[in-house]
Amino acid sequence: MSKAFVKEDNQQDDDLDVDASPLPAGTKNYITREGYARLRAELEHLMNVERPDVVQTVSWAASNGDRSENGDYLYGKKRLREIDRRIRFLTRRLEIAEVVDPAAQPNRDQVFFGATVVYSDSSGEEFRVTIVGVDEAEPLQGRISWISPVARALLKAREGDTVVLRTPGGVEELDILEVHYPQA
Repeated sequence: MSKAFVKEDNQQDDDLDVDASPLPAGTKNYITREGYARLRAELEHLMNVERPDVVQTVSWAASNGDRSENGDYLYGKKRLREIDRRIRFLTRRLEIAEVVDPAAQPNRDQVFFGATVVYSDSSGEEFRVTIVGVDEAEPLQGRISWISPVARALLKAREGDTVVLRTPGGVEELDILEVHYPQA
């Protein structure tokens, strides 16, 4: 079949290099030491383990002859593009990362990056969240990004304060019960 009828564009996947969690324009990529180490470890694993393994598989598959119907070759090339895209993403994120040590926070009674906050909503339900970097946020584990609406509402507040959270469902008041930072 002619390539005129087959959509084989290797550049197509590279154009989808979209950040899953974009940073607002002009802001820094704040991240904790642990988050930075995790991203760095992932980058090193991709570059030193996964990519060389996939390159070896693709090289072996290419030596087998007909590449058009060679599953190992086709899948390997696709996986290689995915790995390269992730390496580019991680490299860019680590280059602009600004590591913040929450344990060194002097104003421990006020909510800043790295704080663990216990708050209650208007129905009295309590929540515990830790404010972390965009790349290390895990909302289901209580780790929210510093650019999330809840974190933005909590920032700079103190224990006992009531802050206003604006949501698409309306305005909600959050009462700050506790503010904690990791020990130095």
